[in-house]
Amino acid sequence: MNDQQIKEQDSAARDQDIRAALDQHWAASDANDFVTEHLIYHEDAVLDYPQSGERTRGRRNIQGQRTSQPSKKRFTVRRIIGGGDLWVTELIITYDAKPSYTVSIMEFSGVKVARETQYFADPFVAPASRVQWVERMDT
Repeated sequence: MNDQQIKEQDSAARDQDIRAALDQHWAASDANDFVTEHLIYHEDAVLDYPQSGERTRGRRNIQGQRTSQPSKKRFTVRRIIGGGDLWVTELIITYDAKPSYTVSIMEFSGVKVARETQYFADPFVAPASRVQWVERMDT
């Protein structure tokens, strides 16, 4: 095996490890397993919520702010895409039975998250003006 093949094999193995960590993270999030949910983060990870203007620094603080939320939460992953240091998860986070369409952008250093940015959007009724060009999606 040449150096390029070894590098590609290492990269593919790392991507598999990250994907497994993401699957574990979102399953733990859905199960309210706050310990397992936060294993994916570096100790000094940063979490940004641009819509509320909040930045949380450090895994302990990220875990603390999430465990303090009084809402009953459910997580439904729609898809995960990515490779290398950048991974994106599209999901629906349901807070007290109200869905929020969410995008999580995770930047990895090694196999742990160094930075995550989450965007949230409320569902809305599709306008009748475009019905002839669209089809309904299952959500």
